[in-house]
Amino acid sequence: MPDKAEITIGDSVTQWPIDEATIGNHGIDISTLRADTGFVTLDYGFGNTASCESAITYIDGEAGALRYRGYGIEDLARNASFLEVAYLLINGELPTSDQLTKYRNEITMHTLLNEEMKRLFDAFPRAAHPMGILSAATSAMSTFYENYHNPSDPEQVSESSIRLIAKLPTVASFAYKKSIGQPYIYPRNDLDYSSNFLHMMFALPTHEYEVDPVVARALDALLILHADHGQNCSTATVRMAGSSEANMFASVSSGMNALWGPLHGGANQAVIEMLANIKEDGGDYQKYVAEAKDKNDPFRLMGFGHRVYKNFDPRANVLKDFAKDVLEAMGRQDELLDIAAGLEQVALEDDYFIERKLFPNVDFYSGIIFRALGFPVRMFTVLFAIGRLPGWIAQWKEMTEDPRTRIGRPRQVYVGAVDRNFVPLADR
Repeated sequence: MPDKAEITIGDSVTQWPIDEATIGNHGIDISTLRADTGFVTLDYGFGNTASCESAITYIDGEAGALRYRGYGIEDLARNASFLEVAYLLINGELPTSDQLTKYRNEITMHTLLNEEMKRLFDAFPRAAHPMGILSAATSAMSTFYENYHNPSDPEQVSESSIRLIAKLPTVASFAYKKSIGQPYIYPRNDLDYSSNFLHMMFALPTHEYEVDPVVARALDALLILHADHGQNCSTATVRMAGSSEANMFASVSSGMNALWGPLHGGANQAVIEMLANIKEDGGDYQKYVAEAKDKNDPFRLMGFGHRVYKNFDPRANVLKDFAKDVLEAMGRQDELLDIAAGLEQVALEDDYFIERKLFPNVDFYSGIIFRALGFPVRMFTVLFAIGRLPGWIAQWKEMTEDPRTRIGRPRQVYVGAVDRNFVPLADR
């Protein structure tokens, strides 16, 4: 592979160093392009622009591969716990038994929220979207831990990381309880991470909630599968905010707001809404399959195909098995889930879908599982955020530790008016 790339602008030829990847796309380092040539690149959506070097997550869309720190997502989802994967993403290696025990204990001891934060939840209207509450509460948490804001202090970074991972399920469950008018349920130190979250979500002071281990394991896998996905919209937002040396809490909060957008974290919600629409229209999913095939019809099936994965979504392959286990364990009879099963069968067998590689993706199966577990649709993106949190932290930490990091400041190609004379108000 050459070590330089050439760019020709008119009669001028300039050379740029090539930044070699261990696997995947190599990069052309154009850091001095504007200074040397007076030009900038124009790349809407940054689909061809690498903003950093990263050793955290590798994605191969053509091969359907997703790896965290070199470990295949299938292996991690089936064999590791969520906290093991969180430790891996943030620290770079899988924990030893002693390290994992210490890490779990630290997380467990910090699940409680400061009692003053309950007033924050009470201030929101009952109809407030849980993502709005989650983002606001995450940012507000920073005010309770101002001694942990220095991104250059490894101990402060570690303490912020532990508190965020520990407290986010508590924040999420409080947001949910607020929305349905039920009392807040405090965390329990005798339960594992996912079981504790399920208990806080669905228990009541009047009776205990028995956590099914099959359900807790499925939730753990869901969180693992969402834990990181490279430089996506919300992760890029966390890095951008963090590049100003904003503290970890504030940076993660900004990522949550990006995730809230329907084009990012709302995809699994769109799946359930689509299924609900099919049900209301009589449940004939074949009708909608036909509409999806009609090139003159704007309708498209949600939860099929993927922008990055061109053959199959490796996360969906894992979730398909967990979906079956959850549905059996919950014994749920749900017409929406029956419709989803029919659509899945069509996508896996119909030549139209096979040829176009419109496979069921992670959002299709995660929406089904979340519904089967009893989570309301408006909590789906919140669950996504809990899963993605270790990735956001790992990316923020990697960025702050990179000496080449500069405050984010994209350029623009200006196309507006050039030089206009001011017209007094009376003359306009």
